[in-house]
Amino acid sequence: MVVETIGEAFALGWRLTVRCSNGRSEAPTSQSSRACNYRRELDMETLVWTRGKAFPLSRLESRLRCPRCGSRDVVVLFQPPRGAGAGERTAGFQ
Repeated sequence: MVVETIGEAFALGWRLTVRCSNGRSEAPTSQSSRACNYRRELDMETLVWTRGKAFPLSRLESRLRCPRCGSRDVVVLFQPPRGAGAGERTAGFQ
């Protein structure tokens, strides 16, 4: 079974972590030269409430923005549940 929507991922108990990958800026107008490494786990239930259970996982990354630096350069990490039977339910991602 291939998981394609946030509703399916939520129903299977997946977890979702987002990491900002905004690198260092060398521009002279930059206020900070430090890279933003902000990372946070997002609540899947809230995503289902706000985006709808049919929202595609493939489009989620383009809809997010780092709350710390404002960058849209983020990486979404999906974590299928561990344990017995998890491999059967996430066979499309092994």
